[in-house]
Amino acid sequence: MSEIEFRRAQAPDLPAIVALLADDALGAGREDASTPLAPSYVDAFRAIGADPNQLLVVAVEAGQVIGTLQLSFIPGISRKGAWRGQIEGVRVARRRRSGGVGKQMIEWAIEACRSRNCSFVQLTTDKSRREAHAFYERLGFTASHLGYKMAL
Repeated sequence: MSEIEFRRAQAPDLPAIVALLADDALGAGREDASTPLAPSYVDAFRAIGADPNQLLVVAVEAGQVIGTLQLSFIPGISRKGAWRGQIEGVRVARRRRSGGVGKQMIEWAIEACRSRNCSFVQLTTDKSRREAHAFYERLGFTASHLGYKMAL
């Protein structure tokens, strides 16, 4: 097995990122990995790249994208003006799941948050993703809050 590189996503990575997002039960119903990609994906990619507090990351092994996540660095007044790191859109290629790639990705993301002087790192995961809940708890995250969403 070759070494995994973590880096900022580049435009040619976008189809692989969307394919990763679509490759599970939840993602299949909300993503469209057909090519050419919908312009909304390209627009979002550009907006993320233009924002210094956003980082779309890919995990690359032997030239192939095998994972992705997005980091948002969020300033806040609460907690004495603390910055927080928000981890979103974590996905690992199906063939590489349960092999430690996700753990490496989250550890990398935590270090990226530390390097940006974040006081804490947070994430959300769908209630139905029980295996993900156990995974994050093994990494030291606690289910300390209850989250809500509203579709607009």
